[in-house]
Amino acid sequence: MLPLLITLGVVVVVVLMLVVIVAGMYNKLVTLRNRFKNAFAQIDVQLKRRYDLIPNLVETAKGYIKHERETLEAVIAARNQAMSAQKAASADPANADAMKSLLGAEGNLTGALGRLMVVVEAYPDLKANQNMLSLQEELTSTENKVSFARQSYNDGATAYNTYRESFPSNLIAGMFNFGPAVLWEIEDASQREAPKVKF
Repeated sequence: MLPLLITLGVVVVVVLMLVVIVAGMYNKLVTLRNRFKNAFAQIDVQLKRRYDLIPNLVETAKGYIKHERETLEAVIAARNQAMSAQKAASADPANADAMKSLLGAEGNLTGALGRLMVVVEAYPDLKANQNMLSLQEELTSTENKVSFARQSYNDGATAYNTYRESFPSNLIAGMFNFGPAVLWEIEDASQREAPKVKF
C-alpha cells in the first residue's frame, strides 16, 4: 500500500510540475505577443499622424503644380490604400496577411511621396512656401518616429517568434495556436529610405 501511495504521490507531483511549466510557457507567449501588439500600436499612432499630414501636403502643392495632377492623385490613392490596410492590421497585428498587406501599401505610399518630392523640387516657389516647409518638417519628424516604432515592433516580434519557435515552448505554441509575428521588412530596395522631404 505504501509503495502505491509513493508512486501516486510522485505521479501527482510530476503532473503538477508539468502543469506549472505549461502554464508558465503559455503566459510568456501571451506576454510576448502582447508586447509586439503594443509595439504595433505605437506604429499605428505614427501612421495615422502621417496619413493626416499627407492631404495638407497635397493641398499646399496643388496650387503650384497644376500640371502634375497625376502625381498628386497617386499620393492620395496610395494614402487611402495604406489607411485601409492599416485599419485591417490594427484590428489584429498578429494576422500575417493583414501585416503583409500593410507593408505593401506603405511601400507604395513611400514611393508616391518620393515621386511628389521630386516634382516639388522643380517648383522654386513651392519649395519656399512656408506651409510646405512646415509640412515637410512635420512629415520628416513623423517618418523618424515611424522608423523608431518599427524597430521596437520588430524587436518585440523577434523575441516572440524566437520563444514561440524554441523547444519546448513550440509545442505549447502549436497546441494553443500562437501564430508567427510578421516582421516589418521592406522588400523593395528602392523603398528602404524614407522620402526625402528636406530642401
